[in-house]
Amino acid sequence: MVQDRTQPGLDARASRAQTARRFRLGLFLPYILLALIAVAWSAGWFWVRGRAATEIDGWIAREAAAGRSWTCADRSLTGYPFRIELRCSAVTLERSDGRFRLGPSTAVAQVYQPRLVLFESAGPFHVEQGALTGDAAWSKLQGSVHGASDGFTRASLVVDGPNVTVTGADPGPIAVTGQHLELHARPTPGRYESEGAVDVSLRLAQAVVPQLDALTGNPAPGDLSLDATLTQATVLRTGPVPRELERWRQAGGTLDLTGLSLAKGAQRIQAKGALALDDAHRPVGQLDLRAAGMDALIGSVVGQRFGSDKGALVGQLVGGLLGLGRQPEPEASADAASLKPLPPLKLVNGRLVFSGFPIPNVYLPVLY
Repeated sequence: MVQDRTQPGLDARASRAQTARRFRLGLFLPYILLALIAVAWSAGWFWVRGRAATEIDGWIAREAAAGRSWTCADRSLTGYPFRIELRCSAVTLERSDGRFRLGPSTAVAQVYQPRLVLFESAGPFHVEQGALTGDAAWSKLQGSVHGASDGFTRASLVVDGPNVTVTGADPGPIAVTGQHLELHARPTPGRYESEGAVDVSLRLAQAVVPQLDALTGNPAPGDLSLDATLTQATVLRTGPVPRELERWRQAGGTLDLTGLSLAKGAQRIQAKGALALDDAHRPVGQLDLRAAGMDALIGSVVGQRFGSDKGALVGQLVGGLLGLGRQPEPEASADAASLKPLPPLKLVNGRLVFSGFPIPNVYLPVLY
């Protein structure tokens, strides 16, 4: 009897071939999976890009229906593979009360964190509103917005070298320059839902304002800081300023100043209080003041009421009694205890009332 010895050999060779094929497949499997992931990610990115374009177009259409025409010149959406990057060579807004224009600007959001938007602009910014014309320029402007389903959780703006001019204002043009500006906003914990309140923090370093120099008699640059809460902020939209301010006033909006500070050379002043708008659309409220090195300014204010010579003398006496002429000690320059309290400054019926007397020739304007 003859035995067939070829079958086991064939089976062995087939088994080795199958093992080799599995081995080769194992070698290429990671690359195949990587290619599939890349294809899926690319498809997802283009879907997100399309969704972003649709949302932008929808928002622009809704704004146009409300009388606000937005334009993003030379709009492009790029940023593949991990970002959505919106670029505009210029951003313009036209509405019934004016025209606004911002130079080349970019907004970026990560695909995996779409509610955090970073933006920057090369500027400049130009606005025409009624008789007023404003222009702003800077060396660098960057910002961010942390969005949420019901609004936002934080917004920030950082500007280096701000330079702002406003023409058409009464009594004359306004010019402000500075070294560095920061502005931050966030919903006020515990008050956002009930009062629509938003906390605002502003810092402006080494500011130069010629009008303020003339008022204080001090040419030194100033450092300004502001911490405030704006109630009923959620009623504000991008409509005409008069309509938005009136909506805010009727909603009972207030600006609660928790800390306003200006340091200008040896002169320092701090204020706390609350401001609103009266029925005639003028600022109204009261500010509690503390100051140092302000005797010359007090003399100027009092001098307008009693005459320059007598007023200067009275101002010096008042400043001396209040301790306003004494420069704060260097080690206490940042200590609020070195500041002396002033009589409150009241904004009533379109006048500034200081120490019970209206400041002569100073009238609060009707804002709209």
